[in-house]
Amino acid sequence: MYFLTGWPRRLLCPLRSAEEPFHIQPSSQRFYFALLSETQLSIWFSRPSVLIASYIESAKAVAQFGFYQKAEWKPDDSMIAVATAKGYILLFSVLGSTDDKYLYEAIYPKGSPRVKVTPGYKEEQCAPALSLEIRKPVDLEAPITSLQSLQEELLVCTVDGYLHVLHWDGLGGNGRKAICLTTIPFSLDLQSARGGPSLDLAGIHIRCVEYCETLDGFAVVLSDGRLGFITPLSSTITADQLQGVWAADVSDGTCVAVNNKYRLMAFGCASGSVLVYMIDTATGSMQLSHKLELTPKHYPDIYNKTGPVKLICWSPDYGVAMVTWECGGLSLWSVFGAQLICTLGEDFAYRSDGTKKDPLKITCMSWGAEGYHLWVLPTKQSRRRTKEEQQEAEMAAPPPSSPQAGILQFHFIKSALTVNPCTSNQEQVLLHGEDRLYLTCGDPAQAHSSSDTQQQHKRLNLHNDSPLHHHHHHHLNSPLSQGLSTLLGHKHWHVVQIHSTYLESNWPIRFAAIDTAGQCMAIAGRRGFAHYSLYTRKWKLFGNITQEQNMTVTGGLAWWNDFVVVACYNFIDQQEQLRLYQRSSNLDNAFASVTKLHSDTLLLNVFRDMVILFRTDCSICLYSIERRTDSPNPSVSVELLQEVSMSRYIPHPALVVSVTLTSVRTETGITLKAPQQACMAESIMLNLAGQLIMLQRDRSGPQVREKETSTNNKKLLPFCPPVVLAQCVENVWTTCRSDRKKRHLLEALWLSCGEAGMKVWMPLFPRDHRKPHSFLSRRIMLPFHINIYPLAVLFEDALVLGATNETVLYDGLQGPSEPLEALFPFCTVERTSQIYLHHILRQLLVRNLGEQALMLAQSCASLPYFPHVMELMVHVVLEEEATSREPIPDPLLPTVAKFITEFPLFLQTIVHCARKTEYALWNYLFAAVGNPKDLFEECLMAQDLDTAASYLIILQNMEVPAVSRQHATLLFNTALEQGKWDLCRHMIRFLKAIGSGETETPPPTPTTQEPSSTGGFEFFRNRSISLSQSADSVSTGKFGLQKTFSMPAGPSSKGRDGECAENMYIDIMLWRHARHLLEQVRLRDLGCFSAQLGFELIGWLCRERNRVARVDDYVSALKRLHKDFLWPFPVVPVANLSSPLKNGRCRPVLSARLLKSQSADSEMDTASPPVAPANQAWMDGLSQSSKDMDAAPTIASNQHSPQTHDAFLSLLTNKVEEYSMGSATDLTESSSVVDGDWTMVDENSSTLSLSQAELEHISMELANKGPHKSQVQLRYLLHVFMEAGCLEWCVIIGLILRDASVIKQTIGFLANPEVPVETVQSVRSGLLAVDAWTSTDCLGYKAFLGLIQPHLQQLMASAAAAQVQPEAFQPSAGQSAKLGAGEGPGGVASARPEDGGGRCAAAAPLGLLTLPSMEPKPVAEDRAPDQAEERGEEEGAYDCTLS
Repeated sequence: MYFLTGWPRRLLCPLRSAEEPFHIQPSSQRFYFALLSETQLSIWFSRPSVLIASYIESAKAVAQFGFYQKAEWKPDDSMIAVATAKGYILLFSVLGSTDDKYLYEAIYPKGSPRVKVTPGYKEEQCAPALSLEIRKPVDLEAPITSLQSLQEELLVCTVDGYLHVLHWDGLGGNGRKAICLTTIPFSLDLQSARGGPSLDLAGIHIRCVEYCETLDGFAVVLSDGRLGFITPLSSTITADQLQGVWAADVSDGTCVAVNNKYRLMAFGCASGSVLVYMIDTATGSMQLSHKLELTPKHYPDIYNKTGPVKLICWSPDYGVAMVTWECGGLSLWSVFGAQLICTLGEDFAYRSDGTKKDPLKITCMSWGAEGYHLWVLPTKQSRRRTKEEQQEAEMAAPPPSSPQAGILQFHFIKSALTVNPCTSNQEQVLLHGEDRLYLTCGDPAQAHSSSDTQQQHKRLNLHNDSPLHHHHHHHLNSPLSQGLSTLLGHKHWHVVQIHSTYLESNWPIRFAAIDTAGQCMAIAGRRGFAHYSLYTRKWKLFGNITQEQNMTVTGGLAWWNDFVVVACYNFIDQQEQLRLYQRSSNLDNAFASVTKLHSDTLLLNVFRDMVILFRTDCSICLYSIERRTDSPNPSVSVELLQEVSMSRYIPHPALVVSVTLTSVRTETGITLKAPQQACMAESIMLNLAGQLIMLQRDRSGPQVREKETSTNNKKLLPFCPPVVLAQCVENVWTTCRSDRKKRHLLEALWLSCGEAGMKVWMPLFPRDHRKPHSFLSRRIMLPFHINIYPLAVLFEDALVLGATNETVLYDGLQGPSEPLEALFPFCTVERTSQIYLHHILRQLLVRNLGEQALMLAQSCASLPYFPHVMELMVHVVLEEEATSREPIPDPLLPTVAKFITEFPLFLQTIVHCARKTEYALWNYLFAAVGNPKDLFEECLMAQDLDTAASYLIILQNMEVPAVSRQHATLLFNTALEQGKWDLCRHMIRFLKAIGSGETETPPPTPTTQEPSSTGGFEFFRNRSISLSQSADSVSTGKFGLQKTFSMPAGPSSKGRDGECAENMYIDIMLWRHARHLLEQVRLRDLGCFSAQLGFELIGWLCRERNRVARVDDYVSALKRLHKDFLWPFPVVPVANLSSPLKNGRCRPVLSARLLKSQSADSEMDTASPPVAPANQAWMDGLSQSSKDMDAAPTIASNQHSPQTHDAFLSLLTNKVEEYSMGSATDLTESSSVVDGDWTMVDENSSTLSLSQAELEHISMELANKGPHKSQVQLRYLLHVFMEAGCLEWCVIIGLILRDASVIKQTIGFLANPEVPVETVQSVRSGLLAVDAWTSTDCLGYKAFLGLIQPHLQQLMASAAAAQVQPEAFQPSAGQSAKLGAGEGPGGVASARPEDGGGRCAAAAPLGLLTLPSMEPKPVAEDRAPDQAEERGEEEGAYDCTLS
């Protein structure tokens, strides 16, 4: 409603005076303020806030009358009455200057359009020159306690128990009546007045009195603290015509303030609370409506230490009350008790270092015009500090006059709903301050109406500063439903400064309205109105200032499509009018559509194409608006549809807070079959002083079919008598949209009820077109509490929007010279929002309306925060029930749990809720929702591993360690299987924690949001597997088999044994998984597994070399690798028989470059050192072979054809992809160097004029290669298998990479006598099987097999020899080491001619260029003759199956 903004402003009195002002009294319009000090009466103007007149009493008069005490204005601002200490009433006439003089005048440059054109126009923008003249005083002969102005009379209460009624004009003896309090009968209600119990009022006087127009009576506080209400039974106030009622059980009243709009009386009490009473219309008794008091929950330090209530002030629109106490502090409450601001807590009460501030103590306060300011007079104690400072300041630089200690002015911004409650714009929050508007919409293009052009879009987005401008496209067609992103995207407001030209002549702003799309605003001040468009960022004012000054807005404004609807009074015609102005045309009466009205309008609202007006004669008028198509200018025609008189039900027209047309109704017409009827204007909602009254159309009469009547003479149905729906209503929201899916929310009525929170009047629908139960009501009123003050409701999104005061402390102002306003923090207003769906679902479940709750929840299941709604519902019910002291007869938690199981989020909701509540409540929760073990297993079955991991933490706390270990093992294995590596790392840590007794620190549950959660596992990222480390950093014994899984040893309570056992347990699971992967030939997964979890693959493979690391079926393994690594099967080129590259035309240029690149490689990549278990001498050769592989990285692998640049670039960009294999990439690829080389080749490409055939050949070779990443991964695996001595796998990877040097090396190692015979046999039979397969299914491999023919012959021969006499060929360890070392001089794989066939001599160093010659090879002697025949047959066949 009202929000504090900025710092308070201090106003200093320009007159030198030692007196402090202690009383402030506003005039009826609040443009003038009378300030009293002991001997001085001064009048201040509101804008600008300046002193305009001052009257100082002479010493002689002061001695006669005593000091001034209270003041009161005559309603027409022409007189001021001042009460003095010795019982005199002094009357002052307020005289305007005759010669039209002003104290402060605005001076305009010549030629300015702002010149005086209408009488009285200028006086509002400049302070008028007034003078005060004293009249004859009236002596009442007793000290005066209270003054109250009536229309023509002044009511004065004195200490001797009398009420004096004085006439403002005839203050002589004739116009004076005195009524003794004891003669007024007081009773508990008016019915028992005659002869009922009466108060004994002897010796009692009235301490405080205030007149309430709408109740037509006086609220009084008696000197003994009792509260009462005095009603004049006739129009004149005479002793025998007064009747009093008093409030039972209260005797500590201190002050009173009445609320005319809501017919409430707020009484301050000595206890510090404010009791708000209403008068029961039936009995006339005083009934307590609600209390305004600080709660121990929010103000534990101060709630009972505030002292008595000192003052209560209702705002000018009666929407809020400001309360202050004897001990200081201010608190702002809405009319029905919602607290908005309190300065007794948080930053108001404490400095940033935690020291407590003294609360500001207040003598008197008053609201300014329209409630934009609160004028506050601090007490002298609060000012004492500043006096010394002022003296110091004077000594430093003496000013001409010492200004009087000041008035504080607090600034407020308020919701547009307070005075202009148009609910058609229900999805926007609009606040207005004195000179600016705050609105919540983000981007003007966001809810762009389709009528505006696309170009406007583009233009707007250029200089639009909204952070949300990229969301706008999907809202173009529905200007009504704004995107959530707009309304919730950020906490900032869109602030629009009101046009200064309009403001200076028409301050204060009285009404503000915004359209449904949130793009156009209209404001109305004292005269005229203006509107602003976010599309153009411009204000539109009346071009003719006379037209602006000749109208004043009376009933408010609203938007209808592109038109502003205004209910105004025309001063020239002296006529009330309804006008519509088009937004896009100039603001001029020539373009307005004007309808004359018979009575003054108080309220206006728009519903679809109808305008509803509430008038001062208590009647309601409905008008239809229709856009005219015949006229050239856009215009509308307005027709009166219906008039409804409400004078029987409304005692006073000022009591009506808001009037709305809605499609809400109670009758049986609510069926799922006729939603279109729901859109018709069905009923009128009237907020009558907080009572929500509904008038429905009367359908009981004979119904006329719509088709039979023509549209022109269609008569609207009359309305039924009114029904009261709710009490204590501050605001109402309803929508005119309809949506089949969300009917519960869109056809509901939303009420804001102050401290009672919110209420929703919701329709209940039968399910699936079933007949509704006769006993089931059609609608239900559900109350719910929210933590913010609601300002708008987003219907489909199930959200309430509001605003809240935030404070910012500034420490720079502290110190000895701390000024008074620095006691206050800087106040800002922030947007807030709150979900309410869980409250409504819960209320429906409490009332056994589970089916309705389910329908509602399913309609909202797509909302992004729906999971949060479910969690909140469980959480709130759990906290309430589990912490309740008394047993709950009918607990709700089981119902809620059953309800949530209807949704797929069930498991997640429960575990998230459990983890956010304390452990003590878990047993209660899981008793209702089920055993966490079962829920864990459900998660595993549903493959929701992250949620299962959360359940594990619950199990760990609720079960014995054995159970949680068993479940953790299950989850760990599943996570390994699915490749969820982050989760695996958490599980390893979790299992270790269980084993080492560190269970009190449960691991953080991985959520799906964490891309790589490194809870204690960051070392895996940087830790490379042995091969990829440089030679000096790897110790020789690194791969000993004793400790295969190295983890940093944490502080363990059980010591080494427990930890080793736990490590062993984890290692066994890891080994089992690795074995499983290898058995299924999932090498790629094995590599990922090893790299992600830091699994020491080589050590494990060394042990498994002769067990699981064998290959049974070479062909299927090869096929599987092709599939896993997305590696294409090789294709036989068409022109292979006459390949131009055979003659080696381009060999010299490339070979020079490549040799250069090789030497660069060998410098850059340090190969890993020999790593060998002591008893296996042949491993020396293997580790040496890894050097050979390092040295010729890409070259050996791509036997032909240069690569494209993309492949090399991809390595650099993909360095941190999901399968990052540690630094193994560096080992197998030196991208930058090779890339550089190819660039050099490109520079010299003029020398390489490749023919068409050569290009075809190169492109063919590119087609035969897989992705670059796969190549890196395969090289890495080759390295691992080579080092671990798994020669069978080396052969297969060598085949897929088509790398002759690998095959040659491997076959060389197979000759080593320490290699088991089974391995040699396996390789031999496997290669024969591959050969047979290539002959039938994949001819692309034929060329490569031809290339490695000599090595294969060598293998076949050695295998045959080994069968004859295995032990005769075993060389000594020294010889084999020598032989291995000789194989790789300088780290470059140089093959000697004698090693295997002269044809391949040059192939090893220049493997990239050497192409296999395609002549038929001589058949090896030991090869079966039928294989030779197959080869011969297939020489001419080039069709090959591609993957």
